[in-house]
Amino acid sequence: MTTNSMKRIFYCFGPAGCLALSMAVAFGQQTRPTITGISHMCVYASDPLASEHFYAHILGASKGSDPQDPTGTRYYFSPTQFVEVLPLPADHTMSRMACVAYSTADATGLRAYLRVHGVENAGEVQTGADGSRWFKTMDPEGNVVQFVQAGRPPVLSAHANPISTHIVHVGYLVHSKTAEDPFYRETLGFRPYWYGAMQPDHLDWVSQQVPNGRDWLEYMLVGEGSDTPLSRVDERELGVLNHFSLGVPNMEKAVTTMIGEDRLTPRHDSPQMGKDGKWQANFYDPDGTRVELMEFQPSVKPCCSAFTAESPAN
Repeated sequence: MTTNSMKRIFYCFGPAGCLALSMAVAFGQQTRPTITGISHMCVYASDPLASEHFYAHILGASKGSDPQDPTGTRYYFSPTQFVEVLPLPADHTMSRMACVAYSTADATGLRAYLRVHGVENAGEVQTGADGSRWFKTMDPEGNVVQFVQAGRPPVLSAHANPISTHIVHVGYLVHSKTAEDPFYRETLGFRPYWYGAMQPDHLDWVSQQVPNGRDWLEYMLVGEGSDTPLSRVDERELGVLNHFSLGVPNMEKAVTTMIGEDRLTPRHDSPQMGKDGKWQANFYDPDGTRVELMEFQPSVKPCCSAFTAESPAN
């Protein structure tokens, strides 16, 4: 803290207040509240009934009210992870991703930490009907990012049959790793996990885990240096890029269950080995948002780079 800033605090609060505030700021600059995993992804829906069929029947999530937004609906995979489905706005763009959200133990403290570290667009902390606390901000490329401190756990339907109880990662279009890294890597403390590409000398995916857990964010790189030119990104392609992933211990068992229970959708991708050495299969909600089933652990050696952190176990 500079001498001038100390003087301004002194003038406002006096010596005792100055000391307390300067200590709090210094402490806040050094201690970031924990960010423990993925909370949810918010998606827009043009047909709520079609979305309900997809999330509640196809994926088996538990339908619930939305403590943050009375116009929304939540589909829970576990008490702390869900998809928030919101009505498609009249002035919508190509994107059907409304937000991504990460879990924190202290929303108020994390907002203060971000503000001290120059994130001026960190909004006010809000309180939901369930006692949850959250705030939103935007990353350097304009993606809406929320940080959520859980409230009272929801009562999940006894009839829910989720194909997975763990959202292991979210991914979204990124134009510039250089632009995004100062926010995610430096300020928030996300940790390198894996990177890869479809072709040599390209970089298509960069994964980094949350600071205090094993869930991760995947940059879906588009443009120079990647295998996807910006000119190819239409509404359908954007739905592929902006996605979330559900972890399963065994892909064959998961897909066999979905076939046996008539839970396949007309548009889906059969199981395939990902470049990261993990089995995956893709499903698409009625508005084109991709939901990726992915095994927790790699089965073969990944291409391009080694994993630099432990994968989720379950």
